Amino acid sequence: MLTVAAAGVLSLTALSACSSSKSSGASASTGSAPGASKTTQHVTLMVGGIDKQIYLPYKLADQLGFYKKYNVDVSLSTEQDGGVGAEDAMVSGQVDMAGAWYNHAIDFQMKHKSVEDVVQLSGAPGEREMCSTKSNVHSGADFAGKTMGVTDLGSGTDTLTQLLAAQAGVPKTKFSRTGVGDGSTAIAALKNGSISCVMTTQPTVTAIEKENVGTSAIDLATTAGATKALGGAWPAAGVLVRTDWANQHQEAVQDVVDALVETMHWINTHSATDIANALPATYTNNAIITKADYITALTMDKDQFLPDGIMPAGGPKVVLATEKLIGNADDSINLGATFTNSYAVKANQLEGSTMTTTPAGANG
Repeated sequence: MLTVAAAGVLSLTALSACSSSKSSGASASTGSAPGASKTTQHVTLMVGGIDKQIYLPYKLADQLGFYKKYNVDVSLSTEQDGGVGAEDAMVSGQVDMAGAWYNHAIDFQMKHKSVEDVVQLSGAPGEREMCSTKSNVHSGADFAGKTMGVTDLGSGTDTLTQLLAAQAGVPKTKFSRTGVGDGSTAIAALKNGSISCVMTTQPTVTAIEKENVGTSAIDLATTAGATKALGGAWPAAGVLVRTDWANQHQEAVQDVVDALVETMHWINTHSATDIANALPATYTNNAIITKADYITALTMDKDQFLPDGIMPAGGPKVVLATEKLIGNADDSINLGATFTNSYAVKANQLEGSTMTTTPAGANG
C-alpha cells in the first residue's frame, strides 16, 4: 500500500541516496530550470503499448508540451504485437529508454545486465484478469487445467498470471499460457474460446465488458486491488534505462524525468475527462472503445498513478518476493541497483513541491 507522509525534500534525498549508488552519484548534476538556455537532448523511448491507459503518461507529457518545456526531444514509439518488447529494445541499444514495468530491472539483473528504473509512474499493474463467463475462474486456484491469455510470453502479464497461480498453490505446469496481445486480438481469443481468461488493461477491459465477453475475476488495476492480491504496492510502469547509458547521459535522463514528474503532478490534479481531452483522439475513441467509456475506465483506475515519480516504499521488496515465488529471481538480487529516486527527487525540487509518497531505499 502506498504510504503517505509529510516528508520533506531533505529527508527524501537522504532516503533515495540508499538506492543505486552509481545513479545517485552520477545524477548529482543540477537540473536546469525550464526555459534555461542549454543544448537540446535527443532521446528515443519505446513504450510497451503506448495507447494503453497504464502507459498514458509518456504520450500525455508530449501532448502537454512538457518534453519541450524541459528542452528534451523525445521520439516516442510503441512495441508491436509479435515484435521486440520495449525493455528488450532498450537493453539491446535499439532505443535509449523503455516505458515498461519495473520488474524487468530485476529480470535483467538475473541475466547479468544492469538496468535501472529512473522514475516510477504507477504503484499497481493496472491489469485485470478478465475471464469468460463460462470459465468458472474466480481466483488463481481456478487456473488449473485452463489456458490463460497474456500479452506475450515473458511479459509482465505473464509474470503476474504465474504469480496469481503460484500464490494459490498452482504451479505453471498445471495450466497453459499463450500470447494474445491486447485490444481486438485479446477480445477475439476470449470470444472464440481459445483462452479462458486474459490478463489485460484498459481500454481492453471495458471493451470486453461492453461486449459481454467476460468479467473481471481479479483486480490488479488499483492500489487497493494490488495490495489485496499481491500483499502491497506493486510498482509497474516506469522508465527503464541501462545503467551505463544513464551514467553517460545524466542531463538527458534528468530532463525526461523532469517532464514526466510534472506530468504526474498534472494527472494528480486533473480529472479523467481532462486527461482524455489532452490525449490523441485515437487513444480514447476507436474500434473497441468510446471516449465516454475511456473516461469511465480511467476514473475507476486513476489511483494507480503516483503523484511524484517516487518509488513507493516497500514496492521493490514486494515485486522481488513475487519474482522469487515464480522462480524468476533469487537472493542474489541487489534491489538498490534496480532503481533510483535521485532524478525524481531533483524533479520535485525543481517543481517546488513537497513529496507525498515515502520513497523506497535500497532495501525497500
